[in-house]
Amino acid sequence: MNKPPPRHGLARVLSKQGVCSRSEAAKWIAAGRVSVDGRIVRDPEFPIVQGRHRIHIDGRLPDAAPRLYLMLNKPRGLVTTVQDERGRDTVYRCFDGASIDGAPLPWLAPVGRLDKASEGLLLFCNDPQWAAGIADPDRGPDKTYHVQIDAIPSAEQLAALQAGIVEDGEPLRAKSALLLRSGEKNAWLEIVLDEGRNRQIRRLLAALDLNVLRLIRVAIGSLALGDLAKGQWRVLSEEDLRRLQ
Repeated sequence: MNKPPPRHGLARVLSKQGVCSRSEAAKWIAAGRVSVDGRIVRDPEFPIVQGRHRIHIDGRLPDAAPRLYLMLNKPRGLVTTVQDERGRDTVYRCFDGASIDGAPLPWLAPVGRLDKASEGLLLFCNDPQWAAGIADPDRGPDKTYHVQIDAIPSAEQLAALQAGIVEDGEPLRAKSALLLRSGEKNAWLEIVLDEGRNRQIRRLLAALDLNVLRLIRVAIGSLALGDLAKGQWRVLSEEDLRRLQ
C-alpha cells in the first residue's frame, strides 16, 4: 500500500523554499497575504502537499531565492535570533545594507547558534535541509572552540572534560580538550564538540570550577574562521562547502 504524500504546515513550506523565515511566514499568513489554490489562508499550520497546492503571496507566485551559504565572524554581545523580544542587538545587525553584486541578501537563517557572550564562526543559509545536516549531532561536522578560562587547568580537569558529566540528567562531554597556552592566572583551551547542547562548554567548565572569560568558535569541520574580521561575513565557496560535508 502506497503511503500518502507528506504534508507540512504552510509556514514551514514557505521557509523551506527559502522565501522567508518561518516566523515571518506566519505573520504574512495571519495578515491575509498568502493564498492556497486561490483562497486566503490564515492558519500557518494549514497542511500543504508539496507540488499539489498553488501558493501565492500578495497574488504572486513566490520566487524561491537561489541557495546562498555564508559565514560570519560573530562579535560578542549579539544574540543569534532574527528579532529579540528584549530589544537586544542581533547578529542581523552585521548584515545591515548588505548586498551581493548590487542585489540585497535574501532571507538567511543561522545554522545553529552562538550565545550572546560567545564569538566566532557562525554559518547562515536559506537551505533548511543543508542546515539540518550541519547541525545534526550524529552526521554533522565537529565544532572547534578556543576558550579562555580564569585558571590553569590540571591534567585531571582536562581528562574530566572528555570523560563528561551529567547535569540535571543531561550528559555533557567534549570530544577533546587540550591546553593551548597558559599565563600566570588564566589559560586558553582548545575544545572540540561532536554534539551541540545549550551552553555545553560553559556548563562543563563550571562543573569543574572553571569560569569562561572568552569563548570563540574557530572552526566547523575543516572550515576555519581564518582571518575574517570580527563582524564581517563572506559567501562560502564550493571548496568551503566540500569541507563541511
